[in-house]
Amino acid sequence: MKKEKHKGYAAPIVITVILLLYIIFYFGVLIALLPTVWKYVLLIIPIALAGVAIYVCVERIKEIRSGVEDDLSKY
Repeated sequence: MKKEKHKGYAAPIVITVILLLYIIFYFGVLIALLPTVWKYVLLIIPIALAGVAIYVCVERIKEIRSGVEDDLSKY
């Protein structure tokens, strides 16, 4: 039973990693093309997005651990 529960961890982690790679690539190219002043201003956006993505992934893993496999069943 425990092995079946660990299957639910893969999807949120994989999606989070893909999202973080996309954010890093997109904003990395954008920041590389901009003047120096804008680089520091726009650096805040990807850091905030990455933080939110990681927070949501951690919350989803907590839900899976508590036994909430299907969020749609609530609605």
